[in-house]
Amino acid sequence: MPFPKIAIIGAGPGGLTLARLLQRNNIPCTVYEAERDRHTRNQGGTLDLHPKAGQRALREAGLFDQFMKYARPEGDADKLVRYDGHVLWDENKLDMPKQSDDENDKPEIDRNQLRDILLDSLKPGVIQWDRKVSHIEADPRVKGRYSIYFADGSQETDIELVVGADGAWSKVRPLLTDATPFYSGVTGVEIWALNVREKHPWLSEYVGEGSCFMFDEGRAIMAQRNGNDSIRVYACVRQPEMWREDCGIDWSDHDAAREAVVAGYFANCSDDLKSVVLESRDELILRPMYMLPVGITWPSRPGVTLIGDAAHLMTPFAGVGVNVAMADALVLAHALIGKKDGLVAKAFSDGHNIAAAVKEYEKWMFGFARENAEKTFKGLQLHFSKDGGEERAVKLRERYEAQTGTKVVESVFGTT
Repeated sequence: MPFPKIAIIGAGPGGLTLARLLQRNNIPCTVYEAERDRHTRNQGGTLDLHPKAGQRALREAGLFDQFMKYARPEGDADKLVRYDGHVLWDENKLDMPKQSDDENDKPEIDRNQLRDILLDSLKPGVIQWDRKVSHIEADPRVKGRYSIYFADGSQETDIELVVGADGAWSKVRPLLTDATPFYSGVTGVEIWALNVREKHPWLSEYVGEGSCFMFDEGRAIMAQRNGNDSIRVYACVRQPEMWREDCGIDWSDHDAAREAVVAGYFANCSDDLKSVVLESRDELILRPMYMLPVGITWPSRPGVTLIGDAAHLMTPFAGVGVNVAMADALVLAHALIGKKDGLVAKAFSDGHNIAAAVKEYEKWMFGFARENAEKTFKGLQLHFSKDGGEERAVKLRERYEAQTGTKVVESVFGTT
């Protein structure tokens, strides 16, 4: 008897990780992705993968060695600067201890590279591109089965497990809950600088090998080095949801928009911090940030579940989103594999086993997601508080000194 039909909606890190893990265990599935092909859209900047989440998922997927080819341990270096330019902490200036396999061992990788690793690991035909979901309906005749309707008028029927890995505006989520994302209070202005070592040597040196942060009341500047010799800068402000329409800035004129953001919201910052924004001239994207309620849950429903942002959308201010999504995929895969292979499981119908696996996964996921959503919400508050940079610098200093037994003299950062 063939294994039940599994449909994964969305070819992001969570959906692709789940597909790879199922494939490794001879469980067929199909990934439906709205984008036309893998090159349709840039997948975003850099991210770090944690040992017990993203890295563990890649190990079990047989892809850890591929990950290490592209991983950048040096990209985990943090630099913290006060609004007036005073450097609070700079790991580029320190002899950082080599991390063991613990929670501090979090090398960076560009999102495009991670996605390519996952895409290339899947068999031909697993991913169906250009399949934008219109809506999903439960089969009125058979409990726990679903039909997927696509924007092009096509449909897939008799799906026995639908996994929503389709992000913030999930088409699967309405099957489980009425909750929808709400505005977090923060909008980011994302800007890029390409070929930084050659075209922007000052910016390259100032940001360093990892991330550079400025936290202040109601505003933040975050700059992250990517592996393709680029830097992405995020000038973020705490403003109402309609700020982008009401602020009077012409966003179509990127040069004028950057200058207006600096003049209107970062005017009293140091010249260096203003230059970080003004020198990043290669792209400009507005990113209002949304979130789902912290601790969101729903009653388990046979044949459908969510992973990643579809399940627990968070702001990026703890850097855990992709890790949680990949951990979701790992735990759901374990549950499905266990119900497929277990002796007791074989005594029951496929529908019963899938429902049991979903319930087992969701029980774990709700707790794990809450823990990380609470951490992220604290990060949101920290990033946009007057003393956020100092608080973060103290924690990093204490960790470094505990690891090395060496006291850090602040003058090593070149500050006065």
